[in-house]
Amino acid sequence: MAVPDEISGRVDELRAQIRYHNERYHVLDEPEISDADYDALARELRALEEEFPELVTPDSPTQQVGGAPSATFAAVTHRVPMMSLDNAFSFDELVAWGTRAERGLAAANAGPMRFVCELKIDGVAMSVRYDNGQLVQAATRGDGRTGEDVTANVRTIKAVPRRIDNAPPVLEVRGEVYMPVAAFAALNERQAESGDRLFANPRNSAAGSLRQKDSKITASRKLAMWCYQLGQVEGGPTVTSHHETLRMLESLGLPVNPEIRTLDGLDAVYQYCADWQERRHSLPYEIDGVVVKIDDLAQRDVLGSTSHAPRWAIAYKFPPEEQVTTLNDIMVSIGRTGKATPFAMLEPVFVGGSTVGLATLHNEDQVRLKDVRPGDKVVVRKAGDVIPEVVKPVLAERPKKSKPWVFPKTCPCPLASPLTRVEGESDTYCTHPACPNQRDQRIIHFASRGAMDIEGLGERTVYLLSNAGLVRDPGDIYYLRAEDLLSFEGFGEVSVANLLGAIEASKTRPLANLLIALGIKHLGGAGATLLARTFGHLDAIASANEADLASVAGIGPTIAASVHRWFHDPRNEPLLAKLRGADVDLGRVEVSRVPQILAGKSVVVTGTLDGFSREGAEEAIVARGGKSPGSVSKKTTAVVVGREPGASKLTKAEELGVPILDEAGFAQLLETGELPGG
Repeated sequence: MAVPDEISGRVDELRAQIRYHNERYHVLDEPEISDADYDALARELRALEEEFPELVTPDSPTQQVGGAPSATFAAVTHRVPMMSLDNAFSFDELVAWGTRAERGLAAANAGPMRFVCELKIDGVAMSVRYDNGQLVQAATRGDGRTGEDVTANVRTIKAVPRRIDNAPPVLEVRGEVYMPVAAFAALNERQAESGDRLFANPRNSAAGSLRQKDSKITASRKLAMWCYQLGQVEGGPTVTSHHETLRMLESLGLPVNPEIRTLDGLDAVYQYCADWQERRHSLPYEIDGVVVKIDDLAQRDVLGSTSHAPRWAIAYKFPPEEQVTTLNDIMVSIGRTGKATPFAMLEPVFVGGSTVGLATLHNEDQVRLKDVRPGDKVVVRKAGDVIPEVVKPVLAERPKKSKPWVFPKTCPCPLASPLTRVEGESDTYCTHPACPNQRDQRIIHFASRGAMDIEGLGERTVYLLSNAGLVRDPGDIYYLRAEDLLSFEGFGEVSVANLLGAIEASKTRPLANLLIALGIKHLGGAGATLLARTFGHLDAIASANEADLASVAGIGPTIAASVHRWFHDPRNEPLLAKLRGADVDLGRVEVSRVPQILAGKSVVVTGTLDGFSREGAEEAIVARGGKSPGSVSKKTTAVVVGREPGASKLTKAEELGVPILDEAGFAQLLETGELPGG
């Protein structure tokens, strides 16, 4: 039966799209669609070719690996082809792959399977060749048979040894070159400072870094590499399993990922995948899945390969954290300090486990550097619990009449007061003391968890009370009456009683909570706890001079000046008077019952952690007797690094040799008081 014309046409269309996106991804390092969207195109093409095998051609993307190598670098022919991997997106697809492999081994009487699970590093596949222990060549995967010679650039990667003692006469190692999250953050910080375009993600940054003509630029990008496979090998020990191969690579001084595990059964494999899907952001590098391989090398020979992928391995892909959607508009929100933050109004899109309609754009400079505009198709990223952000525009789909977005000159509040950019900073502020947006956000912050924790007093209720003129500042909360609240629709006697009870209970919150609730600039949870323990009463803090405040270990001159300024600002006196008049406890200090295992230790936190807010991490350190200053020095015990860390802190820690911890290492420090490996 002839293939329907619409099917043939769709196959041609899919092949053209995939070839185009292959070039954008593999050659130009400027992908226009998410990995998930690309995978969907490839899966549709593969399904149609399986249904209509007469349409399969040797040049179809399903029969090839990667993209054509760039002409910028000399071509390298891989003596052993560098293949791609088939993908699984669910447990059922993982089981289907395992069943096919088991059937193939059973037919050859090849015995039961064991599996090796490796984190799928989001980087650039690399072949590194050693002759008599000397690094002689490094090449990208390219199209699987021909790659690009990037030897000079790979030589700059500290993790890749230039010489290996006791190596076989010929040793070709396969692995993934990647850019650590901290290095990516530092790179984009430098880009922003110089007014250059920001990089979209660590993977593209790593690829671009490897294709620099000047290897000094590559060296400055702080790339790293994990090794996971052998290519061509002549001489050397005989190995019969993949885990033995990895041990051999490790013994030769090559970097092998410590999270690799050998497992029995696909249930254990899937549990490994699910576990790392949850913990993927605890790592200092990005992963997008797990690679599952059959351990026994003889069994691999039995199963063989297709034209583009081995049958003895599969990539279990995590759900996408990037999607493409339409940026409908850019608006500005005003925070409690008056800071004006631009945010994107998006066509709702499901990404990172939830539907996203809003995404942060950080500040005016970030909008300019990313050059995103209303009407653009944009890449949206949501990593873990982090607030969604717009990564970049899809320039190929930009409307022809598009114009750059201009930061507004007036506050969006009814007063329309001027917005002012602070000299030397990237932030813009509304400085009008009566700005209703600031007022509402201050009240919301005062009632929030970690501050006075008034259950039932959320954003909706605050706006309701504020618009009715019942609450003009946080102190008015304590003078609300039942009759005031009962007049509002949806407020019954029970809900009103609960809210008034929560307000009354908040009067006895610890002094540290009250200090946080006041919203003093630069003062976080750790600093508030230190001040509360040192001075014991709000009045004592209010009457202290800057020198006394700064003398508290962990406070420093910046926080001291800000606290002193707040308590001596006449505009804050009415609020303090209302708190006193309402009998809010101004001197309740909580004594930590947590073992003081960090006494005498100084731990700096930088970047975003999954398990803690910044304030929460600092509070956890202080609660155990430690200090959490804002800068790194020779006295610093460790630096905890999350996503998007401050480049200056990270650089200082590296210069001074201060231990750098990821979130897992931080958790161990909080639990034991000891550094990992200490």
